[in-house]
Amino acid sequence: MSNECFSQNLQVIASRWPSLVDVLVEASLETHRPSVEIIEGLESTLLINGVQLTSRHNRQQEALQQISNISKAASCITVYGTALGDIQQQLLNKDDLQTLNVCILNEYIFALVLQLLDQRFWLEDKRVNLIFAKNEPELRVPFVVMPSELVLASDSSLHIKDRLNINLDADFAMKRFSSGIEHYLSRLEDNKTYLLQDSPVQELFNTQAKDIYVIAAGPSLERHYDYLKKQQRLGKALLISVDTAVLGLANAGIEPDIIVTRDHKITTYHLPCHKLSANAKLVYFPITNSELLASFPGKRFVAMSEADMFDSIREEVNAANLYSYGSVLHPAVDLAVKMGAANIYLFGADFAFTHNKTHASWQDKALGPGFTLATDEVINGYGEKVPTLRNLLTYLIGLERYIALNPAVKFYNTSKAGAFIRGAQYCLELTANE
Repeated sequence: MSNECFSQNLQVIASRWPSLVDVLVEASLETHRPSVEIIEGLESTLLINGVQLTSRHNRQQEALQQISNISKAASCITVYGTALGDIQQQLLNKDDLQTLNVCILNEYIFALVLQLLDQRFWLEDKRVNLIFAKNEPELRVPFVVMPSELVLASDSSLHIKDRLNINLDADFAMKRFSSGIEHYLSRLEDNKTYLLQDSPVQELFNTQAKDIYVIAAGPSLERHYDYLKKQQRLGKALLISVDTAVLGLANAGIEPDIIVTRDHKITTYHLPCHKLSANAKLVYFPITNSELLASFPGKRFVAMSEADMFDSIREEVNAANLYSYGSVLHPAVDLAVKMGAANIYLFGADFAFTHNKTHASWQDKALGPGFTLATDEVINGYGEKVPTLRNLLTYLIGLERYIALNPAVKFYNTSKAGAFIRGAQYCLELTANE
């Protein structure tokens, strides 16, 4: 490999982005070098850790295909993954382009390419801004991403990789959700009696000055049953629980103050109403299972989301929206904020299969795929990779985005075993000796 090539590329980077130099020099060391081969076709490219970085027949045509969905009027575009510079070259040919953010997904691959190929043709362009994905809290749009670079993203860039994957999957996920929920839309009419007689959720807003514990059903919750029972007995906080966490809480002698249910498939099997008293409150959405509503012993409050499916009854029911991003945890957290909590403590918010389990106090596979069927990984509070599913990563991103929009509220994560949650501090009382 040519040290001269690396020096020339690095000289440009040092003059424009000096804070990146030390990381790239460290990444260029032989000990960090990925497995690499040069493979030939009509052109040549690199095979890195078994992944072909670009086309080996027509790299420029591939680059044009990758940027084809970007609006011609876009003046600021972000490229995720540096590859061999082909996408950068094509985007810099755009007359209207003012800013090109090039986001490094894998510093080791970028350092390797800098040693092999002259990249100054785009590094020297004044419109280019070079950044590390690991320093980016959120996606920049519009964007282009090389599929190979997405596969090869380094561990430090996993949070951006997850956001890219979720964004790319969004259309498919929405179509799948819409087709799955169509069967349940008749509940809007079936539940009319409940929707019109129950209280709107906004009656709960601005009623709580205490800290609020928001309880999800992640496996780490099991470690905190004794703590929650003691805190509730002392009146230290209000407990808002998601539906599938209730079974474990009830078996531990804990009754949540408020239970939130969102998923149209939740029944009395998932939320054991017979274990609750009339003191419990239920916040639900319009297509909740009718039997569950009839069985709930306490007061019910109806909530809405921004989903189009509720438009036909929105004016008649007149219930406020709660934030929804796929998980019941989201409206539970939004409720806590709208009730007035200054401090929110997240229990069981693992977004991962911690302790070789999927949910607290449920048998494996009782609520979905077993922990051995994990398809993805997420970094936990110890910097370890923990198995998870793509939908759980979506829910994590939704929570992190919500936290970012509510800087006046302090969020605390009570376990390091689950996913690291950006914007949430760790509760030292509960994580110091975990």
